[in-house]
Amino acid sequence: MDPSEASIAMYSLKESYSVWDVLNDSPIWQDRIFHLLAALYGLVALVAMVQLIRIQQRVPEYGWTTQKVFHFLNFLVNGARCIIFIYRRDVQQLTPEIARHMLLDLPSLAFFTTYALLVLFWAEIYYQARTVSTDGLRPAFFIINGIVYAIQIALWLVIWWKPIHILVVLSKVFFAGVSLFAALGFLLYGGRLFLMLQRFPVESKGRRKKLQEVGYVTTICFVCFLARCIMMCFNAFDKASNLDVLEHPVLNFVYYLLVEILPSALVLFILRKLPPKRGIVQYHAIR
Repeated sequence: MDPSEASIAMYSLKESYSVWDVLNDSPIWQDRIFHLLAALYGLVALVAMVQLIRIQQRVPEYGWTTQKVFHFLNFLVNGARCIIFIYRRDVQQLTPEIARHMLLDLPSLAFFTTYALLVLFWAEIYYQARTVSTDGLRPAFFIINGIVYAIQIALWLVIWWKPIHILVVLSKVFFAGVSLFAALGFLLYGGRLFLMLQRFPVESKGRRKKLQEVGYVTTICFVCFLARCIMMCFNAFDKASNLDVLEHPVLNFVYYLLVEILPSALVLFILRKLPPKRGIVQYHAIR
């Protein structure tokens, strides 16, 4: 390489590092990035709530259906993230340190529950179509979620009692495993439902849309949870990938945008169709 080209390359490299450092080390840019994340989460929460209200107005007589609970949980998760990022600097000052970990990680657990509910819904459709009993699916859903929450809470309590680094690493590795489990759940039941729908004739527009819907959501959620699993492994073992500090706002932005905000927005858009209205009663008994 020519010496002048080498010097230009070195200058560009130093310039990129300086820009990265300025963004990470500047309190102003930290606040801007965290507030931008808060705004994006708030927007997704608003969309989820509007959709929930529309569904309730369309079919109020059905109570809390899976679709309604899914949108309500989306609203809670994204609303909680919005508030946390608005007060991110205050959250960083919380003591003991475990309180900060709990506030940052609890919405992630709720995010897992939200999308595990979608896996449950698809599993029920798949087994019902094959005339297989689905009585054990909902208890299994609650048991799995209960075990995940119990282990995570136990880890938090142990870290609170004895805050050693290896326990924090173990907590992050555990959540990476939970994310991998969710990714495999989407691959298993989303893939099965997609293949089953493919075997049916798809001459109707509605059936084609359902096939595309399942395919898109399966792909988005599988990639989302797999990316979260990989990133949580880096987060556990590499200080440069630590998401729990103020000094990594760009990393936080990329991470939360790719594994929560963008997948949630896309899934809400794909599943935007309202349920059909209940049949209108045209004849009434004469009194």
